[in-house]
Amino acid sequence: MAAAALVGLLAACSTGPDDRSGGSRSEEWDKKAGAPEAAAFMKVDVPADATEVKGARRWSFQNTSYLLAFATTPEAAEDIGKQFEGQGPLEERAPLATPIPPGTPFAHLGLPEPDTVQGVRWAGVCPPCVKDKQRKHIQWIEVYLEKLDADRTRVYLRAW
Repeated sequence: MAAAALVGLLAACSTGPDDRSGGSRSEEWDKKAGAPEAAAFMKVDVPADATEVKGARRWSFQNTSYLLAFATTPEAAEDIGKQFEGQGPLEERAPLATPIPPGTPFAHLGLPEPDTVQGVRWAGVCPPCVKDKQRKHIQWIEVYLEKLDADRTRVYLRAW
């Protein structure tokens, strides 16, 4: 009986927000939280010229994660990206070779998952590890920059 309960518990577990397969089945989106709450949690100033500003908070039994995305000028996007280069500069990532199932985090915002975008650049950091006093409450934060055209870059941020 105990073994069956343990198997059931393990089946409900996810590897957390960094699980690129879409996360836990026992997650819940906070319908009252959006971009302002995500930006406040991440301590990110959304540029005044930003468009398509979207955000969300998702709870699971393991943690709470926040998403924030917006389009802005390439210069503003680079400035935001530099804030999260604590463990190395932004690096280009190849899109995942396997399809991402529906229901991935950024799909909740009506956006493609940044891991599927050709030419996206990424950086991630553990704020407490690099002594970021402003974000010491965050375990991990990552930024993705996607060039939309010569004048606009989409910024994707995910934190937990």
